Amino acid sequence: MARSVVLNSSPRCVRCYQPRAWCLCAWQEPVGLPWAVDVLMHQGEMVRPTSTGHLIQRLVPGSGQHLFRPAASADAESVRRPGHTLWVLHPFGDDLPAEVPERLQVVLVDGTWKQASTMVRAISSWGRKVRLPMTGTSRYWLRNQQGEGQFSTIEALMFLLEAAGRNDEARRLRVAFELQVYAGLSVRGDRRRRDAYLETSAVRAALTDLLARRDAQLRPVAEAADAPARPDRPGPDPAGPSG
Repeated sequence: MARSVVLNSSPRCVRCYQPRAWCLCAWQEPVGLPWAVDVLMHQGEMVRPTSTGHLIQRLVPGSGQHLFRPAASADAESVRRPGHTLWVLHPFGDDLPAEVPERLQVVLVDGTWKQASTMVRAISSWGRKVRLPMTGTSRYWLRNQQGEGQFSTIEALMFLLEAAGRNDEARRLRVAFELQVYAGLSVRGDRRRRDAYLETSAVRAALTDLLARRDAQLRPVAEAADAPARPDRPGPDPAGPSG
């Protein structure tokens, strides 16, 4: 389905990158995590509002975002955190260890699958590559995932949290993530897929409640904007009474 030209030309929030009518900032709360999290983002991903790497930076306090340029060497020292065990999450890494280090730094690569493979090769010496037990299908309906077991960047982080028993943090990230996907489908005018997305959401109750609160807060503003202008009450004739 073609995207709405009007919506796509609307001014966007500088933080969440959504059109102003779908700004999500007030409904995406910070989620503190037990580990240091850094996103290595391909330069082609930096300008894409649908990037979940941007979402991680907005949601996870203290998380880092680092630009990857194919023409330049990746600088490990600008990313590596002293005193931490560094894991690079990637499907071709080692099986997830039974124990998660107490001082763990998680590095996620953000880009297309081809770009992500290039980035992982470039940073293979930084730390241990770790594969997560990711099953099912991606909920990242804003882009076409290329095969079974391929997920967005933030979904990989959620799988790690679930594997470590951090289910509450994973659920909170999922609500924020699925809200962004729902908003993206709404902005594109794809009501059929938007409604199907909400219907099949594992966090449907939380997402529905959040959307209801958002609509309730926005309704007075929308009604005021749609209300017809009231004519000014006529004042006294400046010329005074006739006669």
